[in-house]
Amino acid sequence: MSISTPANASTVDCIRQIHGSAVANELIEFAISDPRWGISASGWTSNANYHVKKTTILLFINHRSVESSAIKKAIEQTYSTFLPKGGRPFTYLALDIDPQRVDVNVHPTKREVNFLNEDEIIETICNELKLKLSAVDTSRTFTTQSLLPGAKTPIATKILTDARRSAPNPSSSASVRPLENNLVRTDPNSRKITSMLSHSNSELSHLPTIAYTLSPREITHCRLTTIKELRAAVRDSMHNSLTEVFATHTYVGLVDPHRRIAAIQGGVKLFLVDYGLILNEYFYQLGLTDFGNFGVLTFESPLPIRSLIEIAVSSKNAKTPRTNIPWDDVPGEVTAQLIDRREMLLEYFQMEVSESGELMSIPILVKGYAPSMIKLPEFLMRLGPLVNWREEKACFHTFLKELAAFYTPQQLPRGNQDSKEAETGSPNGSGGQNLMVSEDEMAHMLEHVLFPALKAGLIATRGLLKGVVEVANLKGLYRVFERC
Repeated sequence: MSISTPANASTVDCIRQIHGSAVANELIEFAISDPRWGISASGWTSNANYHVKKTTILLFINHRSVESSAIKKAIEQTYSTFLPKGGRPFTYLALDIDPQRVDVNVHPTKREVNFLNEDEIIETICNELKLKLSAVDTSRTFTTQSLLPGAKTPIATKILTDARRSAPNPSSSASVRPLENNLVRTDPNSRKITSMLSHSNSELSHLPTIAYTLSPREITHCRLTTIKELRAAVRDSMHNSLTEVFATHTYVGLVDPHRRIAAIQGGVKLFLVDYGLILNEYFYQLGLTDFGNFGVLTFESPLPIRSLIEIAVSSKNAKTPRTNIPWDDVPGEVTAQLIDRREMLLEYFQMEVSESGELMSIPILVKGYAPSMIKLPEFLMRLGPLVNWREEKACFHTFLKELAAFYTPQQLPRGNQDSKEAETGSPNGSGGQNLMVSEDEMAHMLEHVLFPALKAGLIATRGLLKGVVEVANLKGLYRVFERC
């Protein structure tokens, strides 16, 4: 069988010639372009006036006629709310995708294909179809019969007409119904199973309570060009879909505190995240956002900076004894640097250093969370060689990076030797109190303080993709059960 169409015929003309005028007269045009998934699509689909007993999908991917059972099912489900029971639509869809994203080795004849981000692309197409159908669904075509002269108007027709006039516009009031395989039964306010364990509350009862007081200091608006440039760099590197995952996520639980791994649910997907990497980026962004307006954590008694740096130096010497670094000179030089720049540290970072070299206060980044003081000696030591004090932009960038690393929760140690070292707060095991948080304290802090903060203010950059791994997908599980 051969078919010939005029060279200048439009898509609708070709459909009319091949499939008939009944469908060609009821077509509506749609077009989609989404750079996130690298697609552009256009086509024609039947409105609510047209329906047949069998679905007709004319699918072209990169100008090649193919089939996709996933697209066919999604379109049928989309039309189920617009057509009568048993009615099926007609859709012509031309989809342009990067060839590297298309897998043609699904079927021996290469008629059926799969492609990357299939679920997201199909959802985008179906949402566009719903909007188009809702816009034209305000009127329907029905077959009518003329009344004989002198006949009365049927009561049912009058009631139906009055009801339509008083009914609201469905396109403006009705919300777009999501696909069934996108629905997830979650309630973040429901009681968690961990709250039923007998030891949960007792082990967390000794958590210290931090008393906060309001400062009379006025909020300063940062007009520094360097800070604006650093903020713009973060926005330019934003990953849209990953940012949306963290903005709408549901915290699942702490998986491995030794490797800093937690589980979160984003939509219909389950992710394992490196919360150390994620929080490090979040604290850096928080430093840029609150620059010059940090809270202040004041120590009850000033801490000698030189003595703290000497603790960090002795730890470095114990780990790497054979180095050419003059460790004996480090405490004095770093302390002198911090004293010389104490005015700048106090103005921009609310980090107060006295003239005699004592640390009076450090900045607060998140209310309800304080960094581990076991990391304070190393933080002070790293401010010397790892902060560029000569250039303004580099100085702010490197200092905020070190501050973020200081605030990032530490990995909990494994084994008896590491735990004994953590109990003393020093590598030599010399006196002191327990500065390392427990696993229960870490889980409580992540669930109730840190991850809610991420949900409210994190801009997920492309560099965070290496710290997020998808481990389960509800749509993928649906496919597994369908094969079974």
